[in-house]
Amino acid sequence: MKNEFRLITAVVIAFALVSSAVTEAAPSRPMDEDAALALLVRTVKQDRAFAKRISLDCVSYGTEETTNAYFEFVLREIHNAKCGGDPVLSHVLDRYRVYRRSGKIERYQLTDDSWHRYGPAKIE
Repeated sequence: MKNEFRLITAVVIAFALVSSAVTEAAPSRPMDEDAALALLVRTVKQDRAFAKRISLDCVSYGTEETTNAYFEFVLREIHNAKCGGDPVLSHVLDRYRVYRRSGKIERYQLTDDSWHRYGPAKIE
């Protein structure tokens, strides 16, 4: 009787642990555009990705493409009295994709016209 109880208890605990892990691994629903942009902004700020180039107060974010898989964002320089520069121009600093389900971020590489996994050390 004790062995049966222990076996049942072990099965219940194992089931609970596996269920918890599966729930954490797979988001309940994909991110919307606001959540994807918030993730990108938070990541870029946390990693101080542009600290050597420009203040993030002088960066604007725009959506360039939306698919079922990802959102593609462009980061542009803001040119005004505070940030300087010609207000007619808004140079592209970077482009990113944020994947809806995984939250994975990729950065566009102009040099080889391809997308690569985001890494703050690669941004100069």
